[in-house]
Amino acid sequence: MAGFRALARQVRDPDRDPSQRRQALRKCLERFAPYGHRATWQHLCANAGFHPDDREPDPALLVAALEELEEARAVWLGYESEVAARRKREKRDGIRQPTALDEWHRLTWGGRSLLRCDPSQPPTPRLADVLRRLISVMDVCEIPPQRRGLRLDPGGARTEIRTEGTGRREPRRAHRPSAAARLGFSSPLPSQG
Repeated sequence: MAGFRALARQVRDPDRDPSQRRQALRKCLERFAPYGHRATWQHLCANAGFHPDDREPDPALLVAALEELEEARAVWLGYESEVAARRKREKRDGIRQPTALDEWHRLTWGGRSLLRCDPSQPPTPRLADVLRRLISVMDVCEIPPQRRGLRLDPGGARTEIRTEGTGRREPRRAHRPSAAARLGFSSPLPSQG
């Protein structure tokens, strides 16, 4: 099974048939697809300028789509390395209990389905720009140090944060549904206009 970089080399390989290059780009989405596989494919096709059903698109358009995907992946990998370094520092400092934000990181590790959306209406901003905005929101959502040491108890649509040792429960809304609002979107993703 090839990794993202090996598949990216296949997309750029001029000796390959355009249909093989297209298939390699589709396989890249199995490794990194921020909107989900179909929606990310629709987005890349729309931004690069070829139809999603075109079996042999212009290789230059495939490379343009790949470059957008690689740019977004670089943004996300940088963020993941920052999260990993932060958790390592926290563990070294004795903070072993992950925060609510860390649960979100665990579920999105690898960059798949970060912002699920309708494939028929993909967002228009570049993937990297949307991910930068998402990351800036996640940095703002960081639980302050005085709140660390709290444990999450999932409770359906709401999340309860139980303070260790006190028996008190503080109801809190899960941070993921409101992330789009913090990104400045009126709906979960930017509109197509």
